[in-house]
Amino acid sequence: MSTRQYTITEWKNNQRSSLALDLIDEEPLAIRIQGKPYAVVMRTPGDDIAHAAGFCLTEGLVDHPDDIVQLAACDGTDTNVVTVTLTPERQRLIAGHLDRRGYISQTSCGLCGKTLIDELIQALTPVTDTTAIRLPDAQWHLEHLGRLQPVRRLSRAAHAAALLDVNLQPLVVAEDVGRHNALDKALGRLFLDGRLHHAKVVVLSSRISYELVQKSARAQIPILLALSRPTHLAVDLATRLNISLAGLAKPPGMLLYCHPQRFLD
Repeated sequence: MSTRQYTITEWKNNQRSSLALDLIDEEPLAIRIQGKPYAVVMRTPGDDIAHAAGFCLTEGLVDHPDDIVQLAACDGTDTNVVTVTLTPERQRLIAGHLDRRGYISQTSCGLCGKTLIDELIQALTPVTDTTAIRLPDAQWHLEHLGRLQPVRRLSRAAHAAALLDVNLQPLVVAEDVGRHNALDKALGRLFLDGRLHHAKVVVLSSRISYELVQKSARAQIPILLALSRPTHLAVDLATRLNISLAGLAKPPGMLLYCHPQRFLD
């Protein structure tokens, strides 16, 4: 389980008392490519191999599982390290990418304030999938995402990413303290299983940032649903990449941010 129990002080009705509380874990994960440090992400421990695979996919380091020769977690004291070995051909294709000094992940929070839309458009392929879903179904899946979040029920601190098929059946669900990590883990599991092409809808517990749109585009998923509203940068990128964005409205309803043709009454 990715939580730890702590004894804290609870204050209610002007009274203090001790309370055992489950808190979500957060630790760094170092991802090494070809034996060299590439990125460090803060994440909830667990599914580290899938996390690294999804990270490599969404960063553009790999396009197919066969691009990876070895994917392994280090033993001993470096338990928070995953090493990725790529095929010689793939190394040649992304040599410039790997040789960039001081490289910061495009999808890391540290770059959220930079204008990357034009660069991203050049590196990403617009989604052509025309899958459409009913709005009442979209609303239901957002309102009931919590049923798929055991870590959140304990900690009240976990984000979730659920990937659904064309019939809106869950293919995989991942939880993490970081919303980007949750999506990478979910994508990574399907990617390694060779089932990523079945994913048609992403359901997120968080707001929609441009990084999450970018990841969905790398996976060629046409519909992105989230409990919170997107940033303007996310809408701009999704509009240009032909990805449909929607979220919950209050009172109950849906807000359609772009490409509403995929949402049916």
